[in-house]
Amino acid sequence: MPTLIAAPTRVAAPGSPPKTIDEYVGRVNTAHEHVSVAHMKAPPGWTEPGQRPSFEEITVVLRGTLRVEYEGGTLDVCAGQAVIQRPGEWVRYSTPGEDGAEYVAICLPAFAPDLAARDPEA
Repeated sequence: MPTLIAAPTRVAAPGSPPKTIDEYVGRVNTAHEHVSVAHMKAPPGWTEPGQRPSFEEITVVLRGTLRVEYEGGTLDVCAGQAVIQRPGEWVRYSTPGEDGAEYVAICLPAFAPDLAARDPEA
């Protein structure tokens, strides 16, 4: 029988100013360890620490622009586009535009703070 997920769970988010993370599937909301699916809303000017995650992250931008810095440069991912970050790649996400960004992140395996390997904050 299919399982209805009636609502997401709001989880804490790093970065400044804070973004919202609503997890639909993952370690917090459904106890899934193999995948997480979360809806993110990042305000204008948001940035988070760089990270070298040990999971793959597929990000689909629904609104605005998500900036992805990586060791070789920078990508601006706009509404209607997606980006894949592979395990072990260093990345830093931010929202350079005045509208911020709204996006869905899918992590394989499911996101966990210890798997993100975030840079120390200054």
